[in-house]
Amino acid sequence: MALGAFRALNPRPHAVLDPAFTGGEPFFDARDLVQVKYEMLRKVRVDGSSVAAAARAFGLSRQSFYAARAAWEAEGLPGLMPSRPGPRGGHKLTGEVVAFLEEQRSRDPTLSAARMIPLVERRFGIAVHRRSIERALARRSKAGAGGSR
Repeated sequence: MALGAFRALNPRPHAVLDPAFTGGEPFFDARDLVQVKYEMLRKVRVDGSSVAAAARAFGLSRQSFYAARAAWEAEGLPGLMPSRPGPRGGHKLTGEVVAFLEEQRSRDPTLSAARMIPLVERRFGIAVHRRSIERALARRSKAGAGGSR
């Protein structure tokens, strides 16, 4: 199902009690989390429902309503898409660690990310993956070349 592939599958479609979704109209799909959030926002803004009542009718919390509203205001409809799970950046690869890696690479341009792993472990006492090093150095070189991230 496409909703699952885009992480937009509502894990609790049975909790959606709004009549638009329970009335048998095929357009409204309680399994579509983006549509559920959008209709919850519309219910408050257009229909004048209270946040608590709308959240309850759509099987979500008030906190979910406020998060959805902030995402909608910041990004529009794409903001209602669930974000990827997991960390959003190299939490081990701090600026200090990346600067160290760049220094090592400038000393020896042939130094591979795999060969940098033990250097980082010795210097900082942290275990990092080769791909994390490669991505951090690529991000830094992209930002240095005028790109921003």
